[in-house]
Amino acid sequence: MIQIGLRFHDSEAVPFEDRLQNIENQGFKCVHIALSKVKDIPSSVDALTPGYAMWLKRKFGEHNLDVAVIGCYKNLANPNKESLKKIQKEYMANLRFASILGAGVVGTETGQTNEEYKYDPQSCKSQEALKIFIEGLKPVVKYAESVGQIIAIEPVWKHIVSNADRARIVLDEIASPNLQIILDPVNLISPVEYDMRNDTISHAIEVLGSDIAMIHLKDCILENGDVKSVGCGNGEMDYTDIIKFAINSKPYVHATLENTTPDSAVFSRQVIEDYVKKLGGTI
Repeated sequence: MIQIGLRFHDSEAVPFEDRLQNIENQGFKCVHIALSKVKDIPSSVDALTPGYAMWLKRKFGEHNLDVAVIGCYKNLANPNKESLKKIQKEYMANLRFASILGAGVVGTETGQTNEEYKYDPQSCKSQEALKIFIEGLKPVVKYAESVGQIIAIEPVWKHIVSNADRARIVLDEIASPNLQIILDPVNLISPVEYDMRNDTISHAIEVLGSDIAMIHLKDCILENGDVKSVGCGNGEMDYTDIIKFAINSKPYVHATLENTTPDSAVFSRQVIEDYVKKLGGTI
């Protein structure tokens, strides 16, 4: 059983409750939501009250939707100490909010060692960068433990945690059950590894499998020397390994689609459902 969902801000930009109805009507079971990307609902730290969380929980429940992920994609490797403290507090507020809302995880990518959050290949792939990120993440994980919530990091080849092995180092160094992984297979594929993408994905499953909390699904093509993300079914991805893993090891896992449009979302869902059925799973 796999619960297929949608990235909320990829749905049609209509009023919030109409979006919920549309997502339900399109056959999705869960959402990944970054509050700041939805214009007609509050997103500031001060707005993240228990009452707001309970209101959202009720609204999602009315449409039979789980909140798989609260996205909080801020830079925990920010070298400015004051900015880093503010970012950490924002994560803590989102963790507290998510615990009341009943969200699966609070999700984060893994940053850059500059204030601009700008890709720096020399700096971000270093051991020093990994150490900086781990130190920035530690107090956030400790807070996650205190509120009984999971924070999940998403490895991305352009970020500090750029591959499965670096993600394994972070998990082992912090050693907390409240720190887990969002596996986005496409985000692990660099242009130089494009032709070996199935090996990259298989290795990630092998190294991180026990700590994967949820999955992001999209497709990809190699365009102008870079990996371009597209909706499922519009690229060259073979989902066999990731769907087999989900069926066999992660029953009822949340798997949210990315890079869809309101018109393409159902097609992309059906692409994944066809893999699930072919491999003996259920939806």
